[in-house]
Amino acid sequence: MDPFDLVVIGGGWGGYTAAVRARQHGLTAALVERDKLGGTCLHRGCIPTKVLLHSAEHLELARRLAEFGVKASDPALDYETVLSRKGEVVGQLFRGLQQLVKANGVEIVAGSGSLAGPGRVRVQQDGGATELSARTVIVASGSRPKRLPGIETDGRWIIDSDQALELDHVPASVVILGAGAVGTEFASFYHDAGADVTLVEMLPAVLPLEDKDISALLGRLLAKRGVRVLTDAAAVLDSIRLAEGGVELDVHAAGKTEHLRAECLLVATGREPLTAGIGLEEAGVALERGFITVDAALRTSADGIFAVGDVTGSLLLAHVAAAQGALAADTIAGVPTAPLDYKRLPRATYCRPQVASVGLTEQQAVEAGRTVRTGRAHLRANGKALILGEPEGLVKVIADTESDDLLGLHLIGAGVTEMVAEGALATFLDASLWELARTVHPHPTLSEAIGEAAQAATRPPRKL
Repeated sequence: MDPFDLVVIGGGWGGYTAAVRARQHGLTAALVERDKLGGTCLHRGCIPTKVLLHSAEHLELARRLAEFGVKASDPALDYETVLSRKGEVVGQLFRGLQQLVKANGVEIVAGSGSLAGPGRVRVQQDGGATELSARTVIVASGSRPKRLPGIETDGRWIIDSDQALELDHVPASVVILGAGAVGTEFASFYHDAGADVTLVEMLPAVLPLEDKDISALLGRLLAKRGVRVLTDAAAVLDSIRLAEGGVELDVHAAGKTEHLRAECLLVATGREPLTAGIGLEEAGVALERGFITVDAALRTSADGIFAVGDVTGSLLLAHVAAAQGALAADTIAGVPTAPLDYKRLPRATYCRPQVASVGLTEQQAVEAGRTVRTGRAHLRANGKALILGEPEGLVKVIADTESDDLLGLHLIGAGVTEMVAEGALATFLDASLWELARTVHPHPTLSEAIGEAAQAATRPPRKL
């Protein structure tokens, strides 16, 4: 068999994007996938979780319909229907993805891929194995929920985010370890669905990687809704045990130890790369903390081997993986490319209220030696937010005082994940704060708050 120009190990967002892009450049490409095309995002992450969150948001809105002059009674969550709809949405996207990959002439090879030597990929299949010859290989094997030492998930009482999507009911109560994007989204969903939720985070704030103003406001709003938020808190791992009808554990917080009990314990303490056992070390691919080390073009330390997606340890986001996949394929095809600037890639968390950001936080900008100025616009003064009945939120812009460059845009509120792309485009084009402030936004819209925050940052300070 003639060698493929490209063999991709892993059919998630980064892997299938790379394979399709390679075919569009006229290269031959094979895609090795042991499960289903679409990977974590489509089947166990982005898409199914957002279906759950959207249903929960509708439930919460139904409870508030009287505020809008709409009479309705006794709204309730039909979780069986929610799960059915989740399957329908995932299934439709999966079928479309299969058609896309096949229509572009990518050869799909079912099985577990591993590096078998220079230019060779071994595919382990039921009943045997086959070997593919490749001029170039992209490793896009993805990640899985991070496991805590000594703690085994069982899919019922102690669960990870994958298993949470398979539960056939909403737990009466849940303790969630980790208040990053995954933990915060599940806390939001479970609370709106009727569960008693305790969110435990080791760091000082929920969503600790976001701007401090945004994280602090989200923590207050979650607590206001009734989520119990414990920050600067650490679970005592050897205290976790199954009890009758649930799970018990101890948590150190505020200088004391507290005993918690719930029906379920959700471990949401991050993700770890799937890099073990696929021949990386033998092929000379350098790793750091289990993640694959890559250069700006996604090349690894081994000739002819690239890596994209979660295994690279950059932003573990589907759209970032796709951007990396396209960049790697362009590089392999010899097409002129530009490296990704990860500070200009947007981030989104779909809790209620939503959080979205792009660029540097205020703390990061200061630590980088920039002299900054900030502007804020509160959504309680935004007409569309009041119309929606969602007045809680904030838009914050960060700019360099000397150059006027926009350094960061940070948002919390209803629908802000649909607004952050404006900031991503602005930072990509090196827009100034003045340009953002002068951009006319339609009225009444939530996006007006972006312009207002920029205008607030451009105003001279008041003289007292």
